[in-house]
Amino acid sequence: MFDAVLFDLDGTFADTAPDLAAALNRLRADLGMSRVSPEQLRPLTSQGVRGMLKGGLDMQPSDACYAHFYARFLRYYSQDICVETRLFPGIEQLLDVLEGRRSQWGIVTNKAQRFTLPLLARLGFAKRAACVVSGDSARRAKPAAHPMRLACSLLARHPARCLYVGDDLRDIQAGRAAGMVTVAVRYGYLGDGDPIEDWGADHVVDHAQEIAVLAGIH
Repeated sequence: MFDAVLFDLDGTFADTAPDLAAALNRLRADLGMSRVSPEQLRPLTSQGVRGMLKGGLDMQPSDACYAHFYARFLRYYSQDICVETRLFPGIEQLLDVLEGRRSQWGIVTNKAQRFTLPLLARLGFAKRAACVVSGDSARRAKPAAHPMRLACSLLARHPARCLYVGDDLRDIQAGRAAGMVTVAVRYGYLGDGDPIEDWGADHVVDHAQEIAVLAGIH
């Protein structure tokens, strides 16, 4: 049994894609453009604002107006951060079991703290998490190991005794760099790069209930 289970947020713990897509579609409406289906944007969600602007507006960081639209996107998202966002199936039950066994769980995400904490609070889990490490909590974000090591420090747990669960290659790279056992979730956003089987994760699962089995708490 592992001492702690740590989760990526977007695409692993919670399905935030609908609200991120809504913010992007507000930007498109400002520009007189038609709405884009959230499913079309879904694979890019784990890439954050960069992925949304690329997929929805064909906009790159080198574009002159990028910073303006980046800031406007975040403003729209912050206004409606938890309208349609929901936990993925089985996650709440998994947390209940973890807490019932007095096992720690936490969040390690690249999402900025000013969005991470309000979102977790509205979902009702901010106070239940043993640690919350955001994209601006450590010196470097994932795929660097810094956020993972910070989480272990906050939990007073050795990385090898922690299970890290994510839906993006960067999650697996960060977990492995820190010496954690990694789990890739097939139900997540998965990005638009290499297939999940090629990420080098220790385990690949289809549902949260399989995470409980790997954690030894089923």
